[in-house]
Amino acid sequence: MATNRFTCEVCNKGFQREQNLQLHRRGHNLPWKLKKKNPDEVRRRVYLCPEPTCAHHDPSRALGDLTGIKKHFCRKHGEKRWKCDKCSKRYAVQSDWKAHSKICGTREYRCDCGTLFSRYHLHASIPSSTQKAPPYCTRLHAPTHHKQPPLR
Repeated sequence: MATNRFTCEVCNKGFQREQNLQLHRRGHNLPWKLKKKNPDEVRRRVYLCPEPTCAHHDPSRALGDLTGIKKHFCRKHGEKRWKCDKCSKRYAVQSDWKAHSKICGTREYRCDCGTLFSRYHLHASIPSSTQKAPPYCTRLHAPTHHKQPPLR
């Protein structure tokens, strides 16, 4: 365990970091000074994808934390080891698989032709503002054959 290298000259209380001692000195109304970081020295740690062909391999597109880059690498470049028992969809990250498994099959919108949609906007006959054409079921040509969502 680290020792308390920085000691208050008034009360002899020890601190592991100089900044903590400086903040403590304020309580005694002693002069204190926090070190300011030089803007030239400020370097944020970035995490690059090890895959050379990946967009996140470029430092300008780096991810901010180690967990994020690990999950990115697994999702985009890794083996999809976890499979949903209900729909056979596969996942490379266990937490993604668990989240999917909890809701798989709970939200279904059925078209008159029998096709199941997991999201209403894929089933709906009204186009969203970002789409040029509505996402109709490919088995039907007329949007009027789609059922309305259940009332909740």
